[in-house]
Amino acid sequence: MRIVMVGSGYVGLVSGACMADFGHDVTCVDKSEEKIAALEAGKVPIFEPGLEAIIRQNRTAGRLGFSKDLAASVAAADVVFIAVGTPSRRGDGHADLSYVYAAAREIAEAVRDFTVVVTKSTVPVGTGDEIERIFREEFPDRDIAVVSNPEFLREGAAITDFKRPDRIVIGTEDPRAIEAMREVYRPLYLNEAPLYFCERRTSELIKYAANAFLAMKISFINEIADLCEQLGADVQKVAKGIGMDKRIGDKFLHAGPGYGGSCFPKDTLALVKTAQDFGSPLRLIETTVAINDNRKRAMGRKVIAACGGSVRGKKVAILGLTFKPNTDDMRDAPSITVIQALLDGGASVHAYDPEGMDAAKGMLGPVVYGKDPYDIAADADAIVIVTEWDEFRALDFKRLKLTMNKPVVVDLRNIYPAAEVSRHGFSYFSVGKKS
Repeated sequence: MRIVMVGSGYVGLVSGACMADFGHDVTCVDKSEEKIAALEAGKVPIFEPGLEAIIRQNRTAGRLGFSKDLAASVAAADVVFIAVGTPSRRGDGHADLSYVYAAAREIAEAVRDFTVVVTKSTVPVGTGDEIERIFREEFPDRDIAVVSNPEFLREGAAITDFKRPDRIVIGTEDPRAIEAMREVYRPLYLNEAPLYFCERRTSELIKYAANAFLAMKISFINEIADLCEQLGADVQKVAKGIGMDKRIGDKFLHAGPGYGGSCFPKDTLALVKTAQDFGSPLRLIETTVAINDNRKRAMGRKVIAACGGSVRGKKVAILGLTFKPNTDDMRDAPSITVIQALLDGGASVHAYDPEGMDAAKGMLGPVVYGKDPYDIAADADAIVIVTEWDEFRALDFKRLKLTMNKPVVVDLRNIYPAAEVSRHGFSYFSVGKKS
């Protein structure tokens, strides 16, 4: 099929590259001349394991192209995906849909024959209806079907998630659109990937409800972690014990410094605002948002407490800046709030992250960046593990102890057993366990 992906950010680029890998003819369109020039030169603007290789292979095969010319690309397309940003709107927390509606109007102006226009961006319930109204009233001569097809990609595992999904949600009741979407995903459902067709509004809500539920599980286990510290229980064992119940499951039950990234913070907030507007408030999700906001700052206080109650004039080494491993995404990363709390307390903060330091430099204050964990740990009064990158899972504690000013480890991801760190002479502080 001839597919156009409008927006070459994380979702658009991953989705477009994977669809090209299925054998479709894909063009990724973006308004940013800098981004398109970089992609045409073989430079991938985001870090995602496996993505660069897939882009290179399909560029070579002639199935994947990049363009700034939306009109020409859309005119020849069977299916056009809208994958532009929907950031939280300043002032009220609603999703900013201005990019979505602008893209929809440009697409409608360019289509020639019957075209399926698909919202891949995460959009509030009713967005598809509004896009359809725009098409019907402003472009009545265009033959367009509007479909919702939310993405469920995990950063760091997006290629696998796209090619081996647990579900593909498609919101449409138009027979022609159903046929087109079946063809788009035909390479997947030959491998029994479950296509789930439903109403468009239902599809839009599924995305928000899924992310809100996962965010709620994270906030739940973080509150249980706080209780564990007071009671002398072990949150990891509690999580394992409840996760063995198949009704609960063990995913997203890892206590830590709170959730971040491009999805959970803005999606939970947008769902809360939508629910309030329709007079059906979601109290559980409202509380989830509040718990997570407070959680990040509390982790900063936890580090300060581990340093004896004050970090003024002390050096603190931060391991991991991105909101999760295997990405360079710094959006709403817990490290931002933790570091700010330390800077407010007068600490000298040194940091290292395998992929996120370039992005972090525009977000953080006077932080010194190092080349590896041992570089930033020299003369430090504490090491803080904020993001659980694999290379932090086998640190040489003997080497660290020789160079640090004070042997203190604050493990906000619980990646080490306390006994393993303590036997090297470190004071070890974790989450959800009695220190």
